[in-house]
Amino acid sequence: MSYRYLWTPLQLGPVSTRNRIVFSAHLTNYARDGKPTEQHAAYYGARAAGGAGLIITEEHSTHPTDWPYEKLIHGFHRDVIPGYKAITDAVHRHRVPVFAQINHNGGQASSMYSRLPVWAPSAVADPLFREVPKAVSHAEIGEIVAGYALVAEHCAEGGFDGIELQCSHSSIVRGFLSQATNTRTDEYGGSVENRARLLTEIVAAVRKVIGNRLALGVRLCGDELIEGGTTIDDAVQFAQIAEATGQVDYINTSIGVATASLFMIEASMHVPPGYALFIPSAFRKAVDLPVVGVGRFKDPLQAERAIAEGHCDLVGIVRGQIADADFAAKARAGATDDIRLCLSCNQECVGRMGLNRWLGCIENPRTGRESEGVGGVRITGKPQSVLVVGAGPAGLQAAIAAARNGHRVTVCEKDTQAGGQVRLAASVPNRAEFGDLIRNQLTECHRLGVTIEYGVGVWPGLIEERKPDHVIVATGAEPNRPWWVAGDAVQVADVREVLDGSAEPFGDVVVVDEIGFHHATSVAELLADRGCQVEIVTPGMVVGQDLGITLDMENWWMRAHAKGIVQTTDLVPMGFAGGELTLLHHPTGVNETRRPDWVVLAVPPNPVEWLYNDLKAAGVSVQRVGDCVAPRRAHAAVVDGERAGASI
Repeated sequence: MSYRYLWTPLQLGPVSTRNRIVFSAHLTNYARDGKPTEQHAAYYGARAAGGAGLIITEEHSTHPTDWPYEKLIHGFHRDVIPGYKAITDAVHRHRVPVFAQINHNGGQASSMYSRLPVWAPSAVADPLFREVPKAVSHAEIGEIVAGYALVAEHCAEGGFDGIELQCSHSSIVRGFLSQATNTRTDEYGGSVENRARLLTEIVAAVRKVIGNRLALGVRLCGDELIEGGTTIDDAVQFAQIAEATGQVDYINTSIGVATASLFMIEASMHVPPGYALFIPSAFRKAVDLPVVGVGRFKDPLQAERAIAEGHCDLVGIVRGQIADADFAAKARAGATDDIRLCLSCNQECVGRMGLNRWLGCIENPRTGRESEGVGGVRITGKPQSVLVVGAGPAGLQAAIAAARNGHRVTVCEKDTQAGGQVRLAASVPNRAEFGDLIRNQLTECHRLGVTIEYGVGVWPGLIEERKPDHVIVATGAEPNRPWWVAGDAVQVADVREVLDGSAEPFGDVVVVDEIGFHHATSVAELLADRGCQVEIVTPGMVVGQDLGITLDMENWWMRAHAKGIVQTTDLVPMGFAGGELTLLHHPTGVNETRRPDWVVLAVPPNPVEWLYNDLKAAGVSVQRVGDCVAPRRAHAAVVDGERAGASI
C-alpha cells in the first residue's frame, strides 16, 4: 500500500518532516546521574534509521524542585549538553529532525530525590504521590519560566531542531490549566485566560531564546478524565490561546493525567486503538496549526486513515516503534506484514517504568540494549543444523536468532499450531492482540527460511535418528495439581484446561489466583460470559496484583463489576475434598468454606524438563529455554530464546 498521506512532507515552523510518523516523547529510564547516556543516542538513532519522520525525546527537567523519578534528565545543568549532542548527531545522521521535550512535573512529584518542597499552583496533593505541594509565589513562577528558557537554550546548543513544551499529563503547566489543581484567586487562577497565563509566559520566554531557528510545539491534554478536570471544551480553548500567541508551530495531544488516570494515557489492549482520536480531531477543527494525534496506533493503515479522515496531521506512534524500530521503513517499502506489531501488553515498556527499570519490549530483545549491540547479526562461517523442540515464544525466538546467524533451523511442534500458552492466552476476551507475538515470530521465521514441522513429537530416538548438530529444548510447562487438592477431587481444572476446552466448568465457580496476573482474571471473565457465577479468591491483598503494573487494573475492576465477578482477598487454600473448598483467612486465622460446582486453578505450573535431561545425559549438544527452564512470563521466554539461538 502507498499510504500517500503518511509519506507527505510537512512543515513545522522552520523544520520539515519527510513523513507524518512521530516517535513521541516517553520515559525510558536510560538517564544516569541526571544526564543523557549513550543508550539514549543509540535508541533514538535506531528509530531515525528506521524511518520515523520526527523524533521527540523524553522530558528534560527545567528546575531543581522537579525530580519525580530517579532517572530523569536534569536539563537545567549544562553538563547535559554533550549528551544532547550525542543524541542529535545520532538522529541527524539519518536526516531526521529531533525535538527535545522540556517540562516541570509540578505537584505530580515527590520530594524524595530532591529533598525540596514540591511546587504546584495550589496546595492540592496528587492522589498517587500524596504529597502536599507548596503553592508557588509570583517570584517562584518567574523562576519556573526562566527554567524553561534556560533548558531551551541548552537544547539549542545541543543541536536539537525544536522544543516541545510538555503541558499535558504530568506538568506544572497542566496543573495551572486544570481547575482540579488550580484554586488560585490571583491573575494565574480563575478564568481560562488566567489559568493559561503561565503557558503563554513560557511560550514567550522560550521563543525569545530560540528565535526562529527552532520549531516550538505545545503538548496539551484534551481530557483529564478526573472530576472537575480539563475537558475537551477547555482544551480547545487552550489550543486556541497557544495559537494566538503567534509563536507556536504545532500542537501535540494527550489524554488523561499521568497519576490519577494513567491507565488511559498508555492504554493496554483492552482499550480500542485510536481511542483518543477525538482530541486531535477537535483541535484540528479549532486551530490552523498542525496537530499530532496519539492513542494506540498499531499499524500504518490506522495512522494513514486518521490523517486521511482529517483527524490529525501527524501521528504519534511510540509503542509500535519500541517493538519495531523499522516500523516506518517497512511500511514505506510496502512490507506491512513484516512489521513486528506492538501487543499493547505494557509488560516491558510501561511496566518496567513502574518498577524503576530501563525500558524494554516483551517481543524485541534489542529494545533498551541498542548501545550494547544486542540482537546483531553474526553470520557464521560454519552453518550447523539446529533442531528446536517446541514452537512457543521461546522456541520460535531461538529459531529466529539461530537462523539470523546463518544456521539451518528446524522447529518441531507436537501440536497442530504454534504458540503454546500464548495461543491460549490470546483466546480470552479482549486479549486477542497478545497472539500477535506468535504471528510476528512466525513471519520472521518464514523470512529467515526456518522449517516448522507440526504434529511432530520429539523423543531421544528422533534426535538420534536426525542427528542435528545442536538441539534447543523449549517444551514449556504443564499444569500443576497443588498439594491441597485431594487426589480424588473432581470438577477441578487448571486455567489452561478451561482455555483449551478439555474442561468446561459450569454453575458456581471459584477461581484460585496464586499467580497474580492475567491468568485468573481472564478466565474469570470468560466463565462469567458463559453464564457462570464466578468468585476469584487469592492469598494476596489484591486479585491480579500485577495488573497494576501494566495499567490493566482499573479497567479490570470495571469489567469485573459489570460481569458480577466477586473478588475476595487474603484467603489461602487449605484443602479441596468432597466438593468442599477450605480457605484460611490469614489476617484472622479463621477458616472459611465454599462448596462450588467447580474450582479453577491459576497456580504456578511445573517445567517439562524430561527431554532436556535425557538428551543431556546422552551427551547431545543441547540447551533449554523458556518455561522448561523455569516457568515465567513471555518476555523471559523470548529473552531465553534469543540468547540461546544467538550463541550458536
